[in-house]
Amino acid sequence: MELHQKKIIDTATSFAREKMRAMHASHGWDHVSRVVNLAHMIALTEPHADPFVVKISSLLHDIARPDEARSGGSVCHAELGSRMAFDFLMESGVDHATASHIAQCILSHRYRNSHAPETIEAKILYDADKLDSIGAVGIGRAFLFSGEVGAKLHNPEINIDATSAYSEEDTAYREYTVKLRFVKERMLTAEGKRIALERDRFMELFFKRIDEEVRGLL
Repeated sequence: MELHQKKIIDTATSFAREKMRAMHASHGWDHVSRVVNLAHMIALTEPHADPFVVKISSLLHDIARPDEARSGGSVCHAELGSRMAFDFLMESGVDHATASHIAQCILSHRYRNSHAPETIEAKILYDADKLDSIGAVGIGRAFLFSGEVGAKLHNPEINIDATSAYSEEDTAYREYTVKLRFVKERMLTAEGKRIALERDRFMELFFKRIDEEVRGLL
């Protein structure tokens, strides 16, 4: 990797860390760091992936998360973050084609939006971001988030279909039931699929166990 790219990475890291400072732990800088590492690991299995694009898009993928949080969800962090990243990269001396590529990776990384990842770098970012929501880390993040919104530990009596997000019933178990158990089916790279299957097996055992313990069955 050339010196200019290393300087861009350092600048992007500082920029992203500052943007993420206001976020809760479940979606904070720790999450970004793990996504960077996961994306790097997946990229090693994809010989045609551009490591610079993967690194920068991973670092910047959530820079608009605070804006989305402040808006109550009316702002899409992927769409705004894509524009913010493009402007930052152009000001930092990245060429237009590379800046556009990174912006597209960020635009298409979100779990729910209409922008599908098309390039291998976009698919790597997408998979890395989703992988951080499952497995042992995903369980930890789900409980962190439930604590942040004031949710219960687990309510085995509730009809999950009648619950809503950001409520006291928005438990980690609810997150697993409505979203996390389906993540493995949405992976786009071979390595992402492999890791997701392993992490999913762990989650399935954990949430089965916590449900049984809360019910007093174990």
